[in-house]
Amino acid sequence: MPEYPTALGASSLDRITLLGHDLAEEVMGEVGFGELAFWLATQRRPAKGEIRVFEAVLAALADHGFTPTAITARLTFLSAPDSVQGALAAGLLGGGSRFLGVTEDCGRFLHDVLAGVEGGHPDDDAEWDALALTAVRSAREAGRLVPGLGHHVHKQGDPRTARLFRIAQEEGMSGPHLSLFAAIGRVHHQVLGRTLPLNGAGVCGAALADLGLPLELLRAFALLARTAGLIGQLAEELRDPVAKDIFLSVDLNNRSVPPRPYDG
Repeated sequence: MPEYPTALGASSLDRITLLGHDLAEEVMGEVGFGELAFWLATQRRPAKGEIRVFEAVLAALADHGFTPTAITARLTFLSAPDSVQGALAAGLLGGGSRFLGVTEDCGRFLHDVLAGVEGGHPDDDAEWDALALTAVRSAREAGRLVPGLGHHVHKQGDPRTARLFRIAQEEGMSGPHLSLFAAIGRVHHQVLGRTLPLNGAGVCGAALADLGLPLELLRAFALLARTAGLIGQLAEELRDPVAKDIFLSVDLNNRSVPPRPYDG
């Protein structure tokens, strides 16, 4: 007979286990959801400092106003009020390179830079700055953006960024990814010719990478956070609907234009 091993959930006639613990007696009412999410992903119970940083990331990414993900969820709910799962899924599917996906992109970028360092990580800010300068210059020469730089609203600084740096420092969870990200913030203007803020999605990616979470799942944690935010968006849509106004604004203000054949 085939076997399908798992260390996660298992059920018997009178007992459910999760991660080797009795779900009803040892997990429910004893373990917070953020802690459980971390535990499920890593199959190790996080320390208190790790939980604080992880949950700070989830809070930072939960909701950011009328972003495309929120608008999409509300419009889908307007179109299919019988399918709350469809509205949530529609919002989550918008998590890509411009919204939410930056968390993963930044974590991967920083990881790749660090993986190329020989002889250990830098010892001081000057060495971190030199490494960051090389990384930014290489990205620029390759015609690539540096993920985590810039924000369409918080042009003078993303308030989430400094706070998460501070929380990680307080909990002793500030590692090489956050150090490199901070250095990028200090030196990128030397290459780009202008100063951009380090955005919240980017610092979240750096913090998650420093927690040792799988790079392949960094976007998943951003989506986990945004799920809570989208539930809030749908709950508010029930109380104070705006989706119909958004739809009608487009529907009543569109204008016909001559066809523009694709020219390659």
